[in-house]
Amino acid sequence: MLIARFIAAWLLLAAPVMAQTLDGPDGPLPVTPMADGLEGPWSFAFLPDGGVLITEKQGRLWLVRDGAKTEITGVGPIAQIGQGGLLDVLVPRDFAQSRQLYFSHAVPQGRSGGTALARAILPQGATALQEWTVLYQIAEGSRGGTHFGSRLVEAPDGMIFMTVGERGDRPSAQDLSRENGSVLRLTREGAPAPGNPFAGQEGARDAIWSYGHRNPQGAALDASGQLYVTEHGARGGDEVNRIEEGANYGWPVISYGRHYSGARIGEGTEKPGMAQPEFYWDPSIAPSGLMIYSGALIPEWEGDFFTGSLKFGFISRLSGDPLTEIQRLDSPETERLRDIREGPDGAIWWLSEGQGALYRMAP
Repeated sequence: MLIARFIAAWLLLAAPVMAQTLDGPDGPLPVTPMADGLEGPWSFAFLPDGGVLITEKQGRLWLVRDGAKTEITGVGPIAQIGQGGLLDVLVPRDFAQSRQLYFSHAVPQGRSGGTALARAILPQGATALQEWTVLYQIAEGSRGGTHFGSRLVEAPDGMIFMTVGERGDRPSAQDLSRENGSVLRLTREGAPAPGNPFAGQEGARDAIWSYGHRNPQGAALDASGQLYVTEHGARGGDEVNRIEEGANYGWPVISYGRHYSGARIGEGTEKPGMAQPEFYWDPSIAPSGLMIYSGALIPEWEGDFFTGSLKFGFISRLSGDPLTEIQRLDSPETERLRDIREGPDGAIWWLSEGQGALYRMAP
C-alpha cells in the first residue's frame, strides 16, 4: 500500500503542469487539448466535416475526429533529411466535392533533397489516401538538411502559394534560375500559374512569385486576400513580410540579423530594389506558422497576426500599422509551437511540437 501511494505521489509530481488558460483581452481564455501523443508534428488543417488532419515530419498523417485519432495511410515516399520530411497539408475550399488534399514535403534529389508539392485523394469515410502524385519539385542541386520551408496557402483565385527555404545555400535565394528561397505560385495541377512575374524571362523559373527569402515557415492571407509570410533570420532578423508579385526580399544581401558567428550579413539592412519587412525580431524567436485572425470569437484581436516561437515557446501577437509585437502568450502548451490556425468557428488552434499535442483556445 505504501509503495502504491509513493508511486501515485511521484506520478503526480512528475506530471507536467498545464496552464489551462492564456490571457485574453477580457480575461483568461480556456485552453483545451484536442490530440496528444504526436511525434514531430508539423502542420494541421480542418476538414469540412469537423475532422482535423495532422502531419508528422517522419511521414505520418493523422485524422482527429470526436476525440479519436486515426492514422491515414497512403502517404507517398517522403525524404527525411534534417529539417525535411512531411511538412504542410492544405485542404482546398472545394474539398467536399474534389476530395483533394495537397502536401509539401521533402523529396530525394541526388545526395540530398528538395521541397515538393504533392496531391492525393481522401475518399469519403476512407482511412487511406489514393493517387498520391508529386506535382512539382524544386530544381536539384542543394545538399544538407536545412531550410526546406514550407507552407501552402490557397489564394483567392484558387492558385497555390508554396514557400521554399534557400536550403542553406545563401546565394541561391538571389538566383532566379533556382526556386531556393522563394514563394512559388502554382496551379492545382502543379504547373507555374499564369501571370507569374518571371514567366518567359530567360534563365528564370516560371513558378517564382517572390524571392530573396531565407526560410519561410509561416504563411497566411489577411481579410483582403493579401499574402504574408514569416521567415527565419539567422542570429536576429526573423521577419514578417508582405508578399508582392516579383519582389526581392533581400536575403542574403540585406538583413537585420547577423550570422551565427557574429559576422555581418551582406551589405546592411536596406538596399534599393529590395523590400523591407513589415516587422522583424531581434533576437530571433524562430517563428513558425502564421494566423491573421478574423475576430470571429475575440473581436478585440481582429486583424492581429499570431505566430509561434520554436525557440522560446510562446505565441507572438502583433497588431497595428506598422506592425508591433504587443503580447507574448506563454505557457507549457505553447512549447516549441510549430503551427497556428483559426478554426472554422473562430477558435484559435495550435500545434505544440514540444508537447506533442494539438490545442484549442476559445472564450
